Amino acid sequence: MTTNSISQSPNKTYILVHGAGHGAWCWKKVVPILEAKGCKVITLDLPSHGNNTAQLARITLEDDVKKVVDAANSCTGYVVLAGHSSGGVVISQAAELLGSEKIDKLIYIDAFLPQNGESVFSLGEKVRETNKKFSVSKSDIGAAGGLIFSEDKKCFKWNPELVQQFFYHDCLEEDVKFAKAHLSWNSVATIATPVYVTDSSYAVIKKYYILCTQAQDLDKSSIVSNVRCEKVYELPSGHSPFFSMPEKLVEILTAIN
Repeated sequence: MTTNSISQSPNKTYILVHGAGHGAWCWKKVVPILEAKGCKVITLDLPSHGNNTAQLARITLEDDVKKVVDAANSCTGYVVLAGHSSGGVVISQAAELLGSEKIDKLIYIDAFLPQNGESVFSLGEKVRETNKKFSVSKSDIGAAGGLIFSEDKKCFKWNPELVQQFFYHDCLEEDVKFAKAHLSWNSVATIATPVYVTDSSYAVIKKYYILCTQAQDLDKSSIVSNVRCEKVYELPSGHSPFFSMPEKLVEILTAIN
């Protein structure tokens, strides 16, 4: 991708949606770069993450989706929804409700890209089966004991001993420490609940995928063909390009027209 192909995307509003266990804090390097290019940016703390497991046990995918829908409806004009990791499922369901009248495009950042009836859990298993079929030997945080569950099994958090290896292996040590200090519990329901999306709404919204080719958490190369994308961009980063390659990530975000 050449510099000449980059659009400054003036006055566009980007709503950045984090993945499981993360929060708006993960976009701290991305936001000022986007804003410097003339973009409006909204980052959200989804209801599904936090440290009160009793409260999180009652949180559903619908709660996360409502947060995104409300943020989009608070904006004038079209918005771009960009979801990282499990945030891809959240933006998909939100897009179904908002429709093409509000959503300019969907951008999946090394994220789960669902068909109707799929959840993060089911899509993860689908990817693992595909990887096994084609003898893809990349490591998998889910299979490596990366999840720690609450006693009632309604919440989970990432194993702190494994997150650097799987999520932040190419990040600065200061960013790894920052992430470890902010990672929290997450509602299981939000990643176990299937989406309901239709051909008349979700399917007609343009989708773009940013595949992090050095990601260690789960090889997502098969996800990009799960739902039609206008274009797939490859970024030579780990699963957390918002820390490791924020400038390059923003370059791609603003190149998508």
